[in-house]
Amino acid sequence: MNKRDLVAAVAAGTDLDTAAATAAVDAALSAVADALGKGEKVSLPGFGTFETRTRAARSGRNPQTGEPMEIGPSTTVAFKPASALKAALTATS
Repeated sequence: MNKRDLVAAVAAGTDLDTAAATAAVDAALSAVADALGKGEKVSLPGFGTFETRTRAARSGRNPQTGEPMEIGPSTTVAFKPASALKAALTATS
């Protein structure tokens, strides 16, 4: 599913036209991104929780030259699915 499919599903599941559904999806995704950018957790009951995690600096190798190099610390997004989502995925498998 891509963004266009998500917008179509939101429009079909509500009384919104495509433009309004696009605005709603954009606003929701922007709110999630803004909260994560501030370091906040985003919890969606029945779906899961998004949070940021910091990766420590580490040593690595340049894949082209094989030279050792230092990889700096970074922040990434992690998702932990809710038990209801896990159960729904298990039921459909």
